[in-house]
Amino acid sequence: MGIISIEQADRLYWLGRYTERVYTTLRMFSKSFDCLIDGIADSYVDFCKSIDIPNVYSDKNDFVKRYPFDAELSDSIISNLNRAYDNAIVLRESIGSECLAYIQLAIYEMNKAATSKSPLIELQKVNDNIMAFYGTVDDLIDSQNIRNIIKAGKRIERIDLYARLGVEKKEISREIHRMIPRVERSGLDYDKEKLQRILDLVSGDSIDYYEVVNEVETVF
Repeated sequence: MGIISIEQADRLYWLGRYTERVYTTLRMFSKSFDCLIDGIADSYVDFCKSIDIPNVYSDKNDFVKRYPFDAELSDSIISNLNRAYDNAIVLRESIGSECLAYIQLAIYEMNKAATSKSPLIELQKVNDNIMAFYGTVDDLIDSQNIRNIIKAGKRIERIDLYARLGVEKKEISREIHRMIPRVERSGLDYDKEKLQRILDLVSGDSIDYYEVVNEVETVF
């Protein structure tokens, strides 16, 4: 592929962000599923706080039903998956039909999960397809710029979510060191001072997670 337009670059970046958002939030939801079903009545409230989304749910059963599957909610998992698909379909010529197909398969499995009495198997398949999408990006997309823009978005989103979750210093520092080369090789206009600031924030004895979120959101 030749020159990447500003619109294409923006869509590639957000394709990376939305697929990672689905992957990480779905993994967290699946891990917490049994607790949400069998645990205390308001455990879903803590879940909403942990990932920094508004609590618009009436009870835990409403949360389990609507958070993954309600496309009318902007913060739902399916809404973010649909946004990934919207970008992927426009980028079909850039990323190829096989990459797009894995996003389509993820939506198919999400729709199956929505009608299942035991949705965790289908939800795992959603994430399996997202991982297959990333593998296909590596294997079939020749353009390094395209691969790096998608992966820069992926890494930015992961750090954003990990900071909101307050993950331990070692883990978020590892992800930051993985993000920086992707940003630098993306070909996008980025703020070098922001990258250094993010490194500085994880180099001390403690981490100001709020500042990490602020800085990582404004790297580009």
